[in-house]
Amino acid sequence: MRVETLRWAHDKLEMIDQRILPAEFRYLSYDSAASVAAGIQSMVVRGAPAIGVAAAYGVALEALRCQTASASEFTRCMDAGLAELARSRPTAVNLSWALQRMRRVWDGVAHGAPAKIAARLLDEAHEILAEDIRINRALGAHGAALLADGARVLTHCNAGALATAGHGTALGVIRSAVAAGKTISVIADETRPFLQGARLTAWEMVQEQIPVTLITDSMAGHMMAEGEVDAVIVGADRVAANGDVANKIGTYMVAVLARRHRIPFYVACPLSTLDLTIASGLDIPIEERHADEVRGFRECRWAADGVKIRNPAFDVTPAELVTAIITERGVVHRPDAPQLRRMGESL
Repeated sequence: MRVETLRWAHDKLEMIDQRILPAEFRYLSYDSAASVAAGIQSMVVRGAPAIGVAAAYGVALEALRCQTASASEFTRCMDAGLAELARSRPTAVNLSWALQRMRRVWDGVAHGAPAKIAARLLDEAHEILAEDIRINRALGAHGAALLADGARVLTHCNAGALATAGHGTALGVIRSAVAAGKTISVIADETRPFLQGARLTAWEMVQEQIPVTLITDSMAGHMMAEGEVDAVIVGADRVAANGDVANKIGTYMVAVLARRHRIPFYVACPLSTLDLTIASGLDIPIEERHADEVRGFRECRWAADGVKIRNPAFDVTPAELVTAIITERGVVHRPDAPQLRRMGESL
């Protein structure tokens, strides 16, 4: 996409405020681990890869903020910053992956002066951002081969450039297929309750003049039954060792419908989303968000006062419903524990 979801400018991290798209377009500026954690938690930035990149910059920003402190105070400051970032959102494994990577870099230069540590951590954050774009382009090329010319692809939530450092995962596959000369059209679920499909995926596709049709989540089954969907591609926030996939709430429902109608269901994600420490989707922590997101949207309220509300932000799609997982190192068909372990251990 022509805009940068995250960027380093004026010695600060700037991120598109995705809460107000498409009505407004603006960047917000961040200068500490605490402020980045707040941006992640409040969904200024969202999407597992983008959250990981933001967290890496949060670590670097905290190091820069504390670089004139004594060695002991610098360590205390960094430990607190890392802990706050780790608490910001529990389901997307890219968050903990990025924090662990930054911790390893810190450990490798821990005996240096704080200013030198900060410079090294900032370099690593820059590399994580650039690496994410490279990975998404590689992933997109592998996935594009799975789509026939003229394919009509259903998506759920937003797994595009806005959910990553650039290019995207699910939408990256579509971008790569279009770049290869294929005619691809998108059907975007609106994705209640935060409307990422309506507000973000549709906006991205319109920006690039890729044909897109917006539907409500409850219309997906009808579209499949009418023969208007050729493939489903979604992103992922965490993939368990057995291939179970945690993604935005409603993904499981789409996967079940796809199986019923014999439509391939693809998951596009970088290998950093694979969590071999979790045996199955039963062990993936599911974030429960504020009831206000279901009660209404912004100033508009449509639910009765006093009604009980649930708002799980993610669900788990069993591996048996996944046709293939598309990664930067290739496509894993009918994913299972042995295949994913080999893929993960190759990193």
